[in-house]
Amino acid sequence: MKSACTLFLTHLAIIALASCAGPSPFVRTPTALPVSWKNAANFPTASPSRDLSRWWQRFNDPTLNRLISEALAQNPDLASASARIRESRARRDAEIAPLFPSLGTSASSNSRATNPSSGFSSENTNYSAGLDASWEIDLFGRQRSLIQAASANLGTTQENFYSAQASLSSEIAIAYTNLRATQAGLEILRRNVATREETYNLANWRQQAGESDSLESSQALSSLEQARAAIPSLEQAAARSRNLLALLCGRNPGSLDSLLTPSGKSIPTPSRSLAIGIPADTLRQRPDVRAAGYSLLAAAASTRAADALRYPSLSLSGTLGLSSLSSRKLFNPETATAGAIAGISSPIFDVGRIRANIQGADAAEEQAYYAYRSTVLTALSETEDALIACRRTAERLATLEKATAAAREADTLARLRYDTGEIDFLTVLDAQRSLLSLEDSLLTTRADRTIAFIQLYKALGGGWSSGS
Repeated sequence: MKSACTLFLTHLAIIALASCAGPSPFVRTPTALPVSWKNAANFPTASPSRDLSRWWQRFNDPTLNRLISEALAQNPDLASASARIRESRARRDAEIAPLFPSLGTSASSNSRATNPSSGFSSENTNYSAGLDASWEIDLFGRQRSLIQAASANLGTTQENFYSAQASLSSEIAIAYTNLRATQAGLEILRRNVATREETYNLANWRQQAGESDSLESSQALSSLEQARAAIPSLEQAAARSRNLLALLCGRNPGSLDSLLTPSGKSIPTPSRSLAIGIPADTLRQRPDVRAAGYSLLAAAASTRAADALRYPSLSLSGTLGLSSLSSRKLFNPETATAGAIAGISSPIFDVGRIRANIQGADAAEEQAYYAYRSTVLTALSETEDALIACRRTAERLATLEKATAAAREADTLARLRYDTGEIDFLTVLDAQRSLLSLEDSLLTTRADRTIAFIQLYKALGGGWSSGS
């Protein structure tokens, strides 16, 4: 009894000393969130869940819907991320198991000879069977902390999967927009080539008729070939966009070419009724922010688990055995034996290993905290960037539409006046070059506006808000 009391008091002293040597947590500075967006003019502020759910469908482009649906089902990187969820869930379940007793069974037989020196011997066989149980009681919550860390890691893995889905959807939408812009640019360029061919034929006819010298004909030919030379590079860009979309969809190069033919398709047009909500909504909806939050929870739980190693552990073990000289009598109640052992252990001297592990876990938690803050700030910055891009591209588009309309009229008038001999060919060339440049800028700006909205949908956490 005295020995038991001495052991108990010794462990109390160890616990008291260990509790005084706990790690010093770092100071967490809360991140102040803005109450509204700086560049949210012309966007309604409301609950954005309806607008962000499957946002790509709001472009009303069946081909885009099909591409994203196929990619979500077949992209190999996404399938790998899904497998990581199953791995993380299994690891979480493995951490739960130690909370419960473990059971094991054993069976054996042992034979030995007696009195071999007398010339007479007999053989005795002993049969035994047993059931062993052991249980380490989670006195100070170390195992529960490990379960919390594993559960948080599972949450991180799931949110990373949602983040991969959001990134894949936006990447496909951007590649599809670039493809349609390139195809539209090819159509404009081919129309321009046809117009320059007509101008060249006219200049060549006027030279043959003696109404002009060879300079006009040479200038017209140079302008024509310059326009033709731009076609192969655009065709190459279109082929690369088609191959990229096939890759993102988990398909072989060229397998989507029939689906991605121009066939009158234009650049997807974004909806003007997007509700953006407030900054706090964005942080709740973005899977990368939620993933960073789960990582911080996991790091904090790992710190608690490392700290719990400073305290004693209590383990219980028991056996239930059967032993008999006859296998027929092995399972008789008279052959049963039982035993139980309770043990308590606590670290006394480990050359600072536990303290070092605690300091390492605390440093990892600090890293996770700053990573979370960085993710929050990045989310706010990306959203503001996307909002200002949506506004400025819309303003630029309105100006370019007016300028392009005027350039088309100027080009038509210049060709008519050249046909009647009222102006020289340089004026026609200037009008053609100006029109082609403005049409190219208009096309690029339309694509930029659509991409700005795609990036805004992604920045707002579109597609995979909490609970989707």
